[in-house]
Amino acid sequence: MSLLVADLTRGVMTEFQEKLRQQHEESMHRELEALLATANKAEAEISRKDFDGFKKLFHRFLQVKGPSVEWAKINRPPEDSIQPYEKIRTKGLPDNIAASLNKLAVVKLNGGLGTSMGCKGPKSLISVRNENTFLDLTVQQIEHLNKTFNADVPLVLMNSFNTDEDTKKILQKYKHHRVNIHTFNQSRYPRINRESLLPIAKNMGMSGDNAEAWYPPGHGDIYASFYNSGLLDKLIAEGKEYIFVSNIDNLGATVDLFILHHLMSQPADKRCEFIMEVTDKTRADVKGGTLIQYEDHLRLLEIAQVPKAHVDEFKSVTKFKIFNTNNLWISLPAIKRLQEKNTMDLEIIVNPKTLDGGLNVIQLETAVGAAIKSFNHAMGVNVPRSRFLPVKTSSDLLLVMSNLYSLDAGSLTMSKKREFPTTPHVKLGSSFTKVQEFLARFENIPDMLELDHLTVSGDVTFGKNVSLKGTVIIIANHGDRIDIPAGAMLENKIVSGNLRILDH
Repeated sequence: MSLLVADLTRGVMTEFQEKLRQQHEESMHRELEALLATANKAEAEISRKDFDGFKKLFHRFLQVKGPSVEWAKINRPPEDSIQPYEKIRTKGLPDNIAASLNKLAVVKLNGGLGTSMGCKGPKSLISVRNENTFLDLTVQQIEHLNKTFNADVPLVLMNSFNTDEDTKKILQKYKHHRVNIHTFNQSRYPRINRESLLPIAKNMGMSGDNAEAWYPPGHGDIYASFYNSGLLDKLIAEGKEYIFVSNIDNLGATVDLFILHHLMSQPADKRCEFIMEVTDKTRADVKGGTLIQYEDHLRLLEIAQVPKAHVDEFKSVTKFKIFNTNNLWISLPAIKRLQEKNTMDLEIIVNPKTLDGGLNVIQLETAVGAAIKSFNHAMGVNVPRSRFLPVKTSSDLLLVMSNLYSLDAGSLTMSKKREFPTTPHVKLGSSFTKVQEFLARFENIPDMLELDHLTVSGDVTFGKNVSLKGTVIIIANHGDRIDIPAGAMLENKIVSGNLRILDH
């Protein structure tokens, strides 16, 4: 009897939940319509497309409860689904490289701001090397390809409402470069109140209190916004077959001719529609998404989807040996097919935020790599670590500005003078977080060719031509200051206390 009662109450519960869900959706629909009514006609047309995408996401968010994967169903990917890069390299290159390149477009994810590094405006406009910004280096790389092989590889930037205006102003300077540049905009979605699940926006405006009401919904939005922009069809009409997508702050993500040839040389009925570049995990990458086999498909597993009890297992370097670099090669006709059939099912990432005024909101996001399970003949390629060189912090910036790397035609490569290929581990303290402060603390960038590990904490400055070798730890306690003198050579040293060098 008790079982029956339990079943009945469960039925009532689901009916109740179903009603609640419908109410949430109806309220959301009403609120979004009211917001659209505050926009002008042209703006409303764009925003309506954005809101259609948002409503689909919101609908799925209300449907899905609990983790999106059952841990017991997770398997390691089959051997042949993740190919070693060396194996792909042995195929060599085709006689006509230009023919392959002419079927490619390069897409850079350019929606992020430089705020985490203390910079205003788009992150892609931060100078990383010899006055070159991320965007400069990208343009140089593609121009070099186009000139070397007499090809026409266009550059496509996916901007967000945060970066679009500033990026477009800068694009003028590349007018005379041999690279066609296109841009399209990511969607603009409303942040929702965590309690009421309704938008916090008062109108479609972007200024004042309303500035915090919107967000770009993660890079998984690329498929819908690319399709909606008309650019996808334009590129297909121009004979493009694949896009190479990567984060603009990953300086290792250059066009790889061997992977491109691998894609182009597949038989038509076995055409690989999606390649994810993965690389071996180190201790620094334990949070990176990994590839798994799940219900007969390759699937990206992100830390946000892992049940709490299994997070440590997810982070282990032994069970999940690789992680996603977010360098992706994707078939354009396949994106078009999946968008038109509406069959791309991306897991939702629920990102909770607390706004400046203390209001708790959530933003619903998706990740570009999560779509791997929807494409045919998808595979991973285990690439060298050198293809993953992201600049997220000033510690990363120090590495790429140093003599560890040499710059050639917009590409950074590890210096031949470094004896072993691993990158040193660098941890700079909070006095170095902002780029301006970071630059002020170095008269020039130290020689780091023989460095293994550097930790710097507190008020520390570096004079000219300092050389760092082995493991160097420099700690200035609160109230102290350490000036490393010009020409100093520190090898396996710990420096602490107070060391001032003043001009006489």
